[in-house]
Amino acid sequence: MAFKQEAPALFAEFVGTFVLVLTVGCVVLSSAPAAWGATSIACVLMVMIYSTAAVSGGNLNPAVSVSLGLNGQMEWPQVGLYSLAQLLGGCGAGGCVRALFGKPIPVGPVGDYGFGEAFFAELIYTAMLCFVVNCCAVSKRNNPPTDPNQFYALAIGFVIVAGGYAVGPVSGAAFNPAVACGLAVTSGIGSCMSYAGAQFLGCVLGTKLFGVMRGQEELLVGHLLETFSPTLAVRCMSEVLGTFVLVLTVGLNLVNGSVSTAWSAAAALMCMIYSLG
Repeated sequence: MAFKQEAPALFAEFVGTFVLVLTVGCVVLSSAPAAWGATSIACVLMVMIYSTAAVSGGNLNPAVSVSLGLNGQMEWPQVGLYSLAQLLGGCGAGGCVRALFGKPIPVGPVGDYGFGEAFFAELIYTAMLCFVVNCCAVSKRNNPPTDPNQFYALAIGFVIVAGGYAVGPVSGAAFNPAVACGLAVTSGIGSCMSYAGAQFLGCVLGTKLFGVMRGQEELLVGHLLETFSPTLAVRCMSEVLGTFVLVLTVGLNLVNGSVSTAWSAAAALMCMIYSLG
């Protein structure tokens, strides 16, 4: 793999992640209404994925790149270069946020929540993010090369709407090591490494769930793929997983007194239907 050939893709990952983390910082520190914060971040993620997908795949997240490495969609040297570009983009954006606002954004549990709750929140919703990426962008049946879907970035971005309102008051809702490291530039390392650990565990879980739900279809081609029907066991597990994510999202919104419960729940439902439908 020649670095020169990868340069446009790496630059796309750098720029896309920079814009994402800059938006996160501005949303947190600006006077914009908090009720629209997660939606703003989700929309920027969606736009940057659509913008960079044709160049780099639009990962914009080291956890996503590792997930694609785990399922064989990317070579590990490429995963390393992508992750480095994403981390540099995130840290560069963090420096800009600090220069713009002169205020820190601590990376760690929010309010009365402890490290355990924050770790669980980051793990679960990073797993959801990586699962949706694989199901909507990687799956040969859900995104066939000859007839690609156009909803993949919408589904990926709106994981942030689902998780941002659900666990923003718990962990800050990073779901991305580049976001955690970028914000740590403004305030010190804090829980950055612990968050990254939770996010990488989440990416492993999300990738494994993708293998369970859609692993069989990835082995098929042509007519066999077009006529493939999942087993009853897989369909039942899909219903369990989709309902779990939906009810968890609703419950966390209610417990945390979110003003956007219906919006967050709708986003979770949409993401899981696009992924499992």
